[in-house]
Amino acid sequence: MRKYTWAFLGLLFLPMLILISSQALAQVTLPTMNLGFKTTDNPSEVVNAVKLILVMTVLTLAPAILIMMTGFTRIIIVLSFLRQAMGVQQMPPNQLLVGLSLFITFFVMQPAFNEMNTKGIQPYMAGKISQEVAVENTLGPLRKFMFGQTRDSDLTLFIKLSKIGKPKTRAEVPTMVLVPAFVVSELKTAFQIGFIIFLPFLVIDIVAASVLMAMGMMMLPPVVISLPFKIMLFVLVDGWGLLIGSMVKSFG
Repeated sequence: MRKYTWAFLGLLFLPMLILISSQALAQVTLPTMNLGFKTTDNPSEVVNAVKLILVMTVLTLAPAILIMMTGFTRIIIVLSFLRQAMGVQQMPPNQLLVGLSLFITFFVMQPAFNEMNTKGIQPYMAGKISQEVAVENTLGPLRKFMFGQTRDSDLTLFIKLSKIGKPKTRAEVPTMVLVPAFVVSELKTAFQIGFIIFLPFLVIDIVAASVLMAMGMMMLPPVVISLPFKIMLFVLVDGWGLLIGSMVKSFG
């Protein structure tokens, strides 16, 4: 009997709910976006179209810019080395490592991003500077950051490979030459940090293997014994704080 009562009440209030929903939707204005080509005599419409194309282009290249022109490469490689050195294959998972590397990258690059926004993006959106000046002002902080992390030997190597004349100043170095030199330098730095990370965990593996061999337990994998000790050592010395703090300071 109770279910029939609820069904009757539902049918009774259904028209009222439909009426209220229709009135609420009538008061809500939904935005629309129309993309197309048309002729116009208004220069502002042309500027808006160009801005939209530029934004879409930047969004398309954003992953490559984030990986190749920031500290993301060094951070993700070092965290991967840490996981490999500890012997935990899937902990932390890849999604967590990438997310942590991404936010650390934003933290490290925040001064450069603020300068790019202040000197390049905002003046261009306000119509105070031209497109060429905006691109130059936006690339300036990124180039300054990359020059600060790039070794002279790597930069000289790619200048020779590009077969261009020897630049007199850093401002004359093309960005297409600076980016691969920066990436190679970041790989070298990341592998150096990874080597240092491996040393204490390697000592624990050697000690565990020696103890097992002395006890005649050669069939037991040493990683079974060494893994808890490596995790305990990493936790006791506040490994995450030391590692992330050292990486952030290495960009200074």
